[in-house]
This record gives sequence, C-alpha cells and structure tokens, in this order.
Amino acid sequence: MRSRFVVWMLGAIFCAGTSTDSQSNAATVTIEWDKTISVSRTMPTLQVVVNPLLRRDSPIHDPAFAALKNMKADYVRYVPWLPYPRLGVAELYAPQNAKTSWDFSLVDPLVLDFFHATEGHSTVVNFSTIPEWMFKTDRPVPVASDPNAAVWDYEQGAELRDATGQEVAGYYARLVSWYTRGGFADESGTQHTSGYRFTIPYWEILNEPDYEHAISAADYTRIYDAVSAAVHEVSPATQFVGASLATPSESPDFFEYFLDPAHHRAGTPLDYISYHFYAVPASDEDAATQQYTFFAQADGFLNVVRYIETIRKRLSPRTKTMINEIGTISAEGANQGAADEKSEPIPASYWNLSGAMYAYLFAELTHLGIDVVGESQLVGYPTQFPSVTMLDWTSGRPNARYWVLKVLRDNFGPGDTLVRSRVSSPYVYSMAVIGKQGQHRVLLINKRDRQTIVTVPGAKGGAEQFVDQTTAFNPPGSIDISSDSITLGGYCVASITLPNVSMAK
Repeated sequence: MRSRFVVWMLGAIFCAGTSTDSQSNAATVTIEWDKTISVSRTMPTLQVVVNPLLRRDSPIHDPAFAALKNMKADYVRYVPWLPYPRLGVAELYAPQNAKTSWDFSLVDPLVLDFFHATEGHSTVVNFSTIPEWMFKTDRPVPVASDPNAAVWDYEQGAELRDATGQEVAGYYARLVSWYTRGGFADESGTQHTSGYRFTIPYWEILNEPDYEHAISAADYTRIYDAVSAAVHEVSPATQFVGASLATPSESPDFFEYFLDPAHHRAGTPLDYISYHFYAVPASDEDAATQQYTFFAQADGFLNVVRYIETIRKRLSPRTKTMINEIGTISAEGANQGAADEKSEPIPASYWNLSGAMYAYLFAELTHLGIDVVGESQLVGYPTQFPSVTMLDWTSGRPNARYWVLKVLRDNFGPGDTLVRSRVSSPYVYSMAVIGKQGQHRVLLINKRDRQTIVTVPGAKGGAEQFVDQTTAFNPPGSIDISSDSITLGGYCVASITLPNVSMAK
C-alpha cells in the first residue's frame, strides 16, 4: 500500500535490451532429482485491503469474497487502512465527559465477511490505522461523513499524546477483545457486547511506520511492546508480526534495532517480521519495456532480503519472516490521491507480467526460506491503486494475477523438497520440487513477452497447468503433455507435473 507521495524502486534499474537471438526462444531445463537443496517452508498467499468495493452494497462484493474463499489460502492478511477511517477505525473520537465513540457498525460487516471467507485457514489481522485523536496535532483532524470517500490526509502528527503507547495498546486490546472475547469494557467502564468468539492467530502491529507518521525504530518498538502485551492479555494464543516496512532497503537500522531483544521488554515475543516490495516503472516506460524493469527491480529486492536475513539470523534467529505485500504499481498509481492523478488504461498483458514477477519472487523467496509471501491485493480500483488488483473492479472476475497465485497455491508450498535445477536461458526460470506425496513438479516462468519452447526431460505424459495471455481472466489452462518440449507463451507461469504422479496435494 502506498500514499500519493510514495514512489520507490529497489535495486539497480537497468534495461536488458530488446534484441533476441535464436537461443533466447528456446531453453532446456536440467534437473537433478536426487540433489536436495532444502525443504520449503514458504506459503503463497494474498492480502485483502479494506475499501468500499468490499462492502455489502458493492456490485462485486459477492464475487470478491467468493474468490477469496476459493483461494483457500493461509496467512491471508486483512488490512483496514488509512484512506477509509470509518471502515477501519472503531473509535473515531476521543472519550469525553465519560462517553466514548466506539462504533463497529461499518467495521463489522467487512470483518465478518472476511472471517467467513477464510474459515478453516489462518489469517493475519492488521487494523493498521491508529485513531488520529491519539496523536498531537495543531487542530483536530476531521473525519469525512461519507465512509466511501478516500481521505488521504487522515493520518497527521508524528508524536503520540501518550508517549508510552499504553493508550494505543488499550485501543487495540479492546478491538481484539471485541472479536475474540465477546466484547469489552471501554475507557469509562461501560460494557460493549459483540458475542463474537473468533480466533486471531496472527496480529500485525501497524503498517509501514516508516511512511505512516514516520515512526522511528525506537518509538515503534515501544508501541509494539505495549500493544503485544495488551493483546496477549485478551488473546494469549495470538502471535505477532512486527516492522511492516514499506522501504526495507532504506531502513537496515530499523531491523537492527527492532530485532535486538535488548531493546524490548523482557518476555516480548518477536514471532515475525514483515516488509513489502512493489516494482514501479518510470513514467515514460511503455508496456514493452516494463518486463525488463520489473524483473530487474525484483532481483534488487532479493538482495535486500538476503541482507535483512543476515540481520534476523544474527539477532533473533527464531523470528520468522512475512513479505506480505508484493506487487507492481503503474507509474500513475504511484501518484495516488494527488490532484493531478491520472488513470491510464492498463494493458491486458500487464496482469500476466505482474503475475509472472510475483511467481518469480515466490520461487526465489522459497529458496531463501521466507515463511510467507503475500501478493497484493484482492481488490484495487481507480483512486485505490487499480494496478495492484487481483480482480476486475467492475465485474469481480479474477485476473491473471489471481490465477497465478491459485496455480502456486495448488501446486507448491511448505513441505516440498527443493531439488537442484537449472535452465539454459536467462529469460526462463525454473524451480523443481518433490511434493509431500511424491509428486515431481517443475515451476516454469517466462520472463519475456514472447513465446519460448522449453525442454523438460521426462515431461511427456505428464500434465500442465498454466496462466498466460490466452487464459487471461479465465481459470488456468490444463493440458496433457505430449512431448518433452513445452511451449510457454509470453509471461506464462506453468506448473508441470511429471507422469505417473498424482496432481492431488
């Protein structure tokens, strides 16, 4: 997620050129099935960011939540976020004269629909927006009366009025209690009853603090400690996700501080850290050029991950990692909320390119041992980052980004044994695994917008699931493989299951 002043690019940005030779349109995968690299611990998943198109009166409400349910993903991240404070902040005004403003009437329907759609699967809940009245500001920050109106300047101030973080902690403890313990007593002692008894396995504390209120590592750590302690009082089994940085490449000192147990209260759990990545093209790049930019920036981000992993392993090796926002943002989208914001048409091929980049990062992050790799986001639309959406915002139909995640979710994940593989072309990526039931599978990704023939020894007689520009907004294609030579369309993502191996997982 990004506000309108954010444009960031990770890693060196370079253009690989557009010239090709005969070798670039053909590739051979070499797999050593007896050479184990590691066992995967990586879960592909997605995030759901609250916005008006997910409300019950939205024309795409039903297909959106049906798509979420059909994904059957674990670690799905739910984020009521700053542009819509009435949909994500349950106490919009400070207590006054022994009265409070707690109101879940607009918040609950979205939360309940999310919990029902993800029933039976783990979730990561992040009510990321602190009530604005808890910050010191020159004047009270107004709240738009229209809950559907995007308010990009709701978050103001950089200093909490209670520097200890206890006021913020009390807010989140009551919020968690509302959903897990049937209600809570407010600041005046008045009881509020919900009757809800949901389980919240993971609670993420704030979102992108390096941007939202520009919270320092020390201040964030103080808030994290206070919130995690307060939430544990009402939900002892909940684990916590911390950091949630927007620009990890710019903030190594944040990880150095936060992951050092010496900076936390004794007993504070450091269960997970999280951070984000979006590839963003330059404003003058056309669709054909973005394939080079996106994968180059992805490679730069992988170097950032390797660096952060060295910090994590040194300071807090038991802490796990969620990279829970991965996506691509158009150059126009990076100017979200500005007065001169434009909404340019998005080429159909863009969804496949974006999906292919996510698949590539999922595979590489699997090799790096990252625990959760989340695609961003279920629904976006004009004025709310349309280029990150996984569904068509007018019909609710899943696009190629959604279907790529579905292929990954159905065929790859924790428990897979990664084996050694290599591919002869730099424009095709492969990952070979032996599944938990013994399936021999190969993930193939075409990083270029041109057809490529890939030879996979032993593939004849097997099965292929694929997403490319011919499947578009339709479910993945599925074919029986008649030859070791497999044709990949531009930006194709394919799961190859070798013969005599069950497709079930």
